[in-house]
Amino acid sequence: MPVLRSFLILLIGLCLQLPAAAQSNRLDDIIARGVLRVGTTGDYKPFSYRADPSASFIGLDIELAGQLAKALGVRVELVPTSWPTMMKDLAEDRFDISMSGVSISLDRQKKALYSIPYLRDGKTPITRCENQERFQTLAQIDQAGVRLIVNPGGTNERFARANIKNAAIAVYPDNVTIFDQIVAGKADLMITDAIETRLQQKLKPQLCALHADKPFDFSEKAYLMPRDLLWKSFVDQWLHQSIDSGAFATLLEKWLTHPWQ
Repeated sequence: MPVLRSFLILLIGLCLQLPAAAQSNRLDDIIARGVLRVGTTGDYKPFSYRADPSASFIGLDIELAGQLAKALGVRVELVPTSWPTMMKDLAEDRFDISMSGVSISLDRQKKALYSIPYLRDGKTPITRCENQERFQTLAQIDQAGVRLIVNPGGTNERFARANIKNAAIAVYPDNVTIFDQIVAGKADLMITDAIETRLQQKLKPQLCALHADKPFDFSEKAYLMPRDLLWKSFVDQWLHQSIDSGAFATLLEKWLTHPWQ
């Protein structure tokens, strides 16, 4: 009997603890805190850009971060992160969501959750316009003597490492000025997201995006979050409403045509 009584006491105690544990979730935490912490890189137009550490973040995902915070009834706090450190920062709870033109990858999916996708994309080359016939295919690119440049830690570098074996791969740390390296002739090309190549050819007339409508692979953009299904469900529904109403498309066009410096 004493053993049974002890077991029943333990069982009751566990049952009393379950509702409190079930109620603990990031959505409630954000609302109680009054702050939505958004991780963003500041180096990826049109999604997130900051001219220097003292400047404000601007871009599509920055504006959408403000709208998400408004839907939650809280203020937004932008937390600087980087592509090499994004997953570490997320794991260390430095932010509640990453909004920075993040591509969906299975490696990231192993450790976090994504929102529903908001943009279809894929990897494609950008090079000086006089070289566009030279770099139409991966076979043409993957030749000795070709100089491919990548930014570190993200899907661009992973794609290059997986597909390029003979061309030289140079890792350049600044994703804001990396395209100037191609203009200056210090690199031959970069393989990056099609949406970025479209924007960069507008900003730099010396550069041409190659078959941006038919990229080498398929990818999607989404928001990256910790493993909390209630929080993901809220973000998904908010994003779904923005896309379905046409508000997202309007903002995307706004930032694609923004007079970037």
